[in-house]
Amino acid sequence: MELLLIQMQALAKRVWKYRWMGLAIGWSVGLVGLVVAFVVPNQYQATARIYVDTQSMLKPLMSGMTVPQNVDLQVQMLSKTLISRPNVEKLIRMADLDLKKHTKAEQEELIDSLMKQLTIATTGKDNLYTLAYKDEKPETAKKVVQSLVSIFVESSLGASRKDTATATTFINEQIKSYEAKLEEAETRLKEFRLRNIDLMEGGKDSAARLAEMRAQLDQARLQLREAEQARDAARAQMTAERARANDAVNSPDSAANVPTPEIDGRLEGLRRGLDGLLQRFTDQHPDVVTTRRLIRELEEQKKREVAQLRKLALNSPAGGPNQGLVEQEMGRVLASAEVQVASLRARVSEYQARYAQSLELMKTAPQLEAEAAQLNRDYAVHKKNYDELVSRRESAAISGELDVAAGVADFRLIEPPRVTPQPVAPNRYLLLAIGLVTSLGVAVFSAFAASQLRPVFFDANELGDRTELPILGVVSRIMGDAELRKRRMDRVRVMGAAAALVLLYATAMAVYYVLQARQIA
Repeated sequence: MELLLIQMQALAKRVWKYRWMGLAIGWSVGLVGLVVAFVVPNQYQATARIYVDTQSMLKPLMSGMTVPQNVDLQVQMLSKTLISRPNVEKLIRMADLDLKKHTKAEQEELIDSLMKQLTIATTGKDNLYTLAYKDEKPETAKKVVQSLVSIFVESSLGASRKDTATATTFINEQIKSYEAKLEEAETRLKEFRLRNIDLMEGGKDSAARLAEMRAQLDQARLQLREAEQARDAARAQMTAERARANDAVNSPDSAANVPTPEIDGRLEGLRRGLDGLLQRFTDQHPDVVTTRRLIRELEEQKKREVAQLRKLALNSPAGGPNQGLVEQEMGRVLASAEVQVASLRARVSEYQARYAQSLELMKTAPQLEAEAAQLNRDYAVHKKNYDELVSRRESAAISGELDVAAGVADFRLIEPPRVTPQPVAPNRYLLLAIGLVTSLGVAVFSAFAASQLRPVFFDANELGDRTELPILGVVSRIMGDAELRKRRMDRVRVMGAAAALVLLYATAMAVYYVLQARQIA
């Protein structure tokens, strides 16, 4: 720590040796900075505030029928791309800034300067934009901001309408192209269907038709087996019925078993009545006696009719009239079964022929089905794209009409272009402070640089370290009172010169403050 202090003290002594040179350079820099602080021209700022209202009552009502647009994003992109070269050139013409710029280099310099100085600031989600520009002349600054406001509003409307027109034109061209493709696909599909009209019946492929034909054939065979079984059953029933009737008629003990519907019904009724009478009366009761007598008479009558039927059965090979009716009915059933069996056999034969034909066609079916699938796929793709393009063309047309009716956004000029009464730049107080600090810093740095270029040693140890030679001795200098007074006066003059520089800058700040106060008053 002590060594560091010794080194710092030695450095201060070397810098002090060149104090007057440093003060001279510092004063020169200070005077230049003072002049620059007052010579730099004033800059006046013109500002305008615009509110962009992107909400409209018509847009929610027309949702789903129009092309959705992110108006907020469009306005943000417009604000970011507003300060472009074409817009700046247009702004220069509107504000008459090109009247004094005759050469191409001057015009390019003016464009670059405007692109750097024009600013558009936003507050984020509020859609509130602030346009600002600084210039030496307040009227010029105001005119530039006013022209920028006009370009901001006109660019949004023109861009939206141009986009709508461009989109509509492009969609119409695509629709015409897809109309031609769709007509060509329809023609190819029609020609293919006419060439293969037999195979395209019902819109099914060959495998589906073969499976359907197989199912029909199996169903017809099943129905044929059912009809044959029904026919055989009818034939067996007819044979059994004929044998049973013959046995019943020829049996001598079958009188009671031979059906006589009218007599059997009366007998059944009388027997039930007799049972009821016996439950209430005795056997000698007149009603009981009468009922039994009627039953005996009916039984005898049935025996006479059965005997007559036996005689008829012996004389008739068919076994009697009732048996003839039964056989006739069974014959009709059997004939109907035979007809159905013949019909089903013809159907099975036809289905077998068709199934065999379908099997033959299966050899060429895959190629035809692949071609049909390709044609249908091409047609479906063209049809889908065509329908979507037509729908979007209508949406674009409605969107364009909606933009004309409601506008893309409502631009409201919240604060018209105005110029600040006082200059916003430069900050002369800051310039003066920077000039003072710079001049003092340059003075110290100049003395330090001179001490490094022409070093002087004030300590024997430092000299020995630098030269790496032994120091034999040191000769001390004893100063008198006059020389000490001279040194003190020199210090006073150095401090006075530095204080004078500071006082000069303080006076300049005070003068500027007074002038500014008078200007405001």
